[in-house]
Amino acid sequence: MPIKLVTFDLDDTFWDCEPVILKAESIFFAWLECEYPDIASSFTPQTIVEHRRAVFAKCDENKHDFSFLRKRWLGVLGQEFGYGEALVESGFEIFWRARNDVTLYPTVLKMLEKLRGSYQLATITNGNADVYRIGIGHWFDAVVTAADANCAKPSGGIFDYALRQLGVRAEEAVHVGDDPINDVMGAKNHGMRSIWVNPKRLPWRYDGAPDADIPNVGELVSALNSLSE
Repeated sequence: MPIKLVTFDLDDTFWDCEPVILKAESIFFAWLECEYPDIASSFTPQTIVEHRRAVFAKCDENKHDFSFLRKRWLGVLGQEFGYGEALVESGFEIFWRARNDVTLYPTVLKMLEKLRGSYQLATITNGNADVYRIGIGHWFDAVVTAADANCAKPSGGIFDYALRQLGVRAEEAVHVGDDPINDVMGAKNHGMRSIWVNPKRLPWRYDGAPDADIPNVGELVSALNSLSE
């Protein structure tokens, strides 16, 4: 079956996610020290993350939506210190702006340029990165987040949501991502082909092996050509 659609994970597929999040958390804490010093003085950068995770764990709704969860946490933080909802939107914007300040892997843009016109392209992410804010949204025919689909990878629902956006059947699509379970197994269990971005060249240890295994997205064009033969 010819490939019509290529879908992409974002974090750790298009950029290194951990330093982005660490920097965003640091910028948020510095903002808190300036704007709400009484809150900041009650935590360290480590303990405020623990506080946030504890609030996330108690939230029974929208666990797939990280923007919702962070705003819920900011609301709880504000209530605990007598500020109500005052810091929710501004605190979220500070973090989110930094969360979208990413450095693309060197091969990403060249790869997208090569694929554009040959395939429909889309993103499928569990996170809340914004490809339009990052400046790459124009490359994609559809942009899907867990918040949009109301479910997260590896659920088939999020893959189906993307496929329906573009009118493509699962067997006509291939998903590209770094996570063995969320990306590779999630896509394959929904009938899609999958390509594992595996920079550490790890052995496959799960069921449902990927259709291709590449060290970075710069190798994607060759991998797609091989799948199409």
